[in-house]
Amino acid sequence: MFVRDRLARSRLYLVLAGGDAHVLELALRGGVDIVQLRDKDLDDDALVAAAEPFRAACAEHGALFVLNDRPDLVEACGADGVHVGRSDIPVAQARSLIGPDRLLGLSVSTLEELGDVGGADYVGVTAFTTPTKEDAVAGGLELLRAAAETLTVPWFAIGGIDLSNVAEVVGAGAPGIAVVRAIRGAVDPEAVGRFLRAELDRQE
Repeated sequence: MFVRDRLARSRLYLVLAGGDAHVLELALRGGVDIVQLRDKDLDDDALVAAAEPFRAACAEHGALFVLNDRPDLVEACGADGVHVGRSDIPVAQARSLIGPDRLLGLSVSTLEELGDVGGADYVGVTAFTTPTKEDAVAGGLELLRAAAETLTVPWFAIGGIDLSNVAEVVGAGAPGIAVVRAIRGAVDPEAVGRFLRAELDRQE
């Protein structure tokens, strides 16, 4: 599938809320490959409306657009897929809602969960603690090293990754990273994106 080919080439993943659309253009110019819209405060209609600039910007830059936690709205939002957490919805149910041709991402926070990712097209592996997801368990570099040895699908280290630690995250074996604050909160999101992308490319 074309979206899976694009996923296989993706290295830099950005998570944004609906109100962060102003960051999109700069982030995508900086090298972001995947953008996830995560906004639990919006109702269905507002989420579909918020998705429009995300979908359009990603299409313009050849990036993938993923919706968080709402497989039931993937079609309405024109998303390329959905990302779910362990407590959100079973993988099989999410797949039945989005169909076989869209991407399904799954969160992993422990060594035990690494062995249970069947049905997912890609995995987000929690590296460090982060205030953007306070309930997430952080596996640290040990979990990243285990993921590098275990996972056969594309995966992204996520959680607390920024300019100061991206090199050690990639050095632990992460083929890609997902960030929130590092780009969203930057004075120059494009420059930060380019820096992170350069660190990822350096480890190839």
